[in-house]
Amino acid sequence: MNQRQRFLATLHYQPRDRSPICDFGFWPETIELWHEQGLPAQITYDNYNSQFTDPYFGMDQYQDGPWVHVDLLPWFESKVIEDRGDHELAQQGDGVTVLRKKTMGSIPEHHGHLLVDRESWKKHYKWRLDPNNPDRYPKDMADAVRQWNDPDSPLPHVAPGGSLYGRLRDWMGVENLSLVVYDDPAWFGEMVETVGDCIVGVLERAIAAGAKFDACGIWEDMCYSAGPLLSPTHFKQYLVPQYKRYTELLAKNGCDIIWVDCDGKIDDLLPLWLEAGVNCMFPIEVGTWNADPVQFRKQYGRELLMMGGVGKRILAGSKKGIEDEVRRLTPLVEEGGYIGFADHRVPPDVPLENYVHYLKCARRDWGKGINLKPMPAEELKFDYA
Repeated sequence: MNQRQRFLATLHYQPRDRSPICDFGFWPETIELWHEQGLPAQITYDNYNSQFTDPYFGMDQYQDGPWVHVDLLPWFESKVIEDRGDHELAQQGDGVTVLRKKTMGSIPEHHGHLLVDRESWKKHYKWRLDPNNPDRYPKDMADAVRQWNDPDSPLPHVAPGGSLYGRLRDWMGVENLSLVVYDDPAWFGEMVETVGDCIVGVLERAIAAGAKFDACGIWEDMCYSAGPLLSPTHFKQYLVPQYKRYTELLAKNGCDIIWVDCDGKIDDLLPLWLEAGVNCMFPIEVGTWNADPVQFRKQYGRELLMMGGVGKRILAGSKKGIEDEVRRLTPLVEEGGYIGFADHRVPPDVPLENYVHYLKCARRDWGKGINLKPMPAEELKFDYA
């Protein structure tokens, strides 16, 4: 089987040669520290960290694309506003002003937002969500369609599902957006619907041109350690109808794997995502609330597809703990509808030696040693002090 066939068979509970062996990626700091632990210098965050394969660790790919774009276009100018020594004040491509570390920093601190009211929404953002912007589509759509329709394509074609809440949260900040939900719910609804119009419009045009998608990936990050940032009531009122617009469109056109990438404790929103046609959680984050893909399977059965769910804290612990967790998840892996990997990007407190050991265990128990890619990392001796 190739990677696309294996991925689709796994998430459709169909026979396959083995489970995909893949991951979500690494923090930049992780790669830097791993260089001190034996990782070759030529392997950097920029050229090896992504949702795609990492040949040094012998992983499979599980995504190709996106070839169409549903986010802001054009982007704002990215620029440094002020140099503050170890930090810099900068404007990002989404228009947000942040204070970020020049090195060894992954989550910048928000310092200002262009999106503050209805006027700034119309001036800076709404027009950037026009689905008819030609820059959203491949220059050669006919060639893209040929590749989307290639039955021997080696990688799954994943449609971009955008973000109905997460991007608004970024553009405004959590506190400001939370106030808008109560102070001006009509405007909140307008913003969500405008984002939905952009996503649906882009997907409709691509599908009309002949595009065929295997899956769709949504990003939200709308939960934290205690639950959702938006109440389930508001989620059901504003977000569910918009999700349904494009999950139903995709389902009618043969795409029935639709995942959401949401950090945090998703329990309260999970049944609503399922109601909206979003049937896969990615990457299930264990966190301090101890989410568990095994328990989710018991609760939701085969209706719920899952990826992730291997706790970062376990990877940072003992080798025996890693072995025990891989064995614990093996029956779920073998049942299908689940692809195991780290519950988010691998942080720097996970030693390289532990991570390589985890991959060896996963390749043995989940990969069965069948059609695995070469793994140069196996040759590391870990003789550093």
